[in-house]
Amino acid sequence: MINEQYKKMLEGKSVIRQLSEFATARGKEIGYENVFDYSLGNPSVPVPEKFTQVMIELLQNKSSMELHGYSPSLGITSVKDRIAESLNKRFGMNYTGNHIFPTTGAAGAVAHAVRCVTKPGDEVLTFAPYFPEYNPYINMSGAVLKVVPADTESFQINFDKLEEMLNEKTAALLINTPNNPSGAVYNADTLTKLAELLKKKQQEYGHDIFIISDEPYREIVFEGVDAPYVSKFYDNTLSCYSYSKSLSLPGERIGYVAANPRCTDAELISAMCGQISRGIGHNCPPSIIQLAVAEVLDTTSDMSVYETNMNILYNELISLGFTCTKPGGTFYIFPKALEEDAVSFCQKALKYDLVLVPSDSFDVPGYFRMAYCIDTEKVERSLDALRRFVKENY
Repeated sequence: MINEQYKKMLEGKSVIRQLSEFATARGKEIGYENVFDYSLGNPSVPVPEKFTQVMIELLQNKSSMELHGYSPSLGITSVKDRIAESLNKRFGMNYTGNHIFPTTGAAGAVAHAVRCVTKPGDEVLTFAPYFPEYNPYINMSGAVLKVVPADTESFQINFDKLEEMLNEKTAALLINTPNNPSGAVYNADTLTKLAELLKKKQQEYGHDIFIISDEPYREIVFEGVDAPYVSKFYDNTLSCYSYSKSLSLPGERIGYVAANPRCTDAELISAMCGQISRGIGHNCPPSIIQLAVAEVLDTTSDMSVYETNMNILYNELISLGFTCTKPGGTFYIFPKALEEDAVSFCQKALKYDLVLVPSDSFDVPGYFRMAYCIDTEKVERSLDALRRFVKENY
């Protein structure tokens, strides 16, 4: 008998993927250059030239076994050591390689982290708006995802609602900063207040409460915005990272879990992740990708285009009468729709070949997301369609 749970999931196909498929099909009709596709957060800038050269050198100079053989189950030791050194240098931490567990991107990192610090029936709190895939990431681990309503003024944490929802079943908070979809970056005041609250609740409940910090957009932060490192504020933090955005390597599926050296059982987390891998069929990322990334840890793609695109869109949206919190990072912007029904709003936009994502799946009604990881020239051409859409409908 097939598994009915997974069969039922087929009915809940990702809205983002559906819109991306629409954009592709529409592109075959009118040319994709004429479809203003803001649906999918797929990094659009080239990988650093240094990464390409490192891959070539590895293939030319390293043995086939070293490049293509099995990675150790806990990751390549030299790679883990270098990741730890880089984090220590950048953020003033004291990681060792034993605190690092390489994964298949941030998704793999979150999948391991949540299983490290929860058991079936525990609650994990996250904050709206949030990445919709958090639902299967958490709920299919046996834990239960609970969503704290959004602070739509600033898209920082809604502490009043958080305090109402914290309870003895709370095992972890899953946070995402810089945030998909809002582009908000949690500031030092927010993180300090969060850490103080969780320390108090740990004492009150008599058990650990972990922060699982989902950080794939850590390097995409705009001028004048401070993006504090979450683990500096709270001991019981597991940092989940991906090189998909910083190095434009989403297809390579490479990231890690970093256990704060001050967290409970810090020296065991990586080894526990290895045991979790046995249960979920995950194995470390390919050896060659681990080795290549280790050579470019302090390098990023040229991501300046994202800030350029953000400023163009933000200024135009404000001039057209939209309410919008200016993003501090990522390649997303999250304006309020011009009607209460965001789905209806985005459906109307399709007639202008504007592919926008309604906010319902992010658990904040009445907004929409634009993923502006596209060429600036295309962003600029989309403005006329956006103006016509607003003028003719609102």
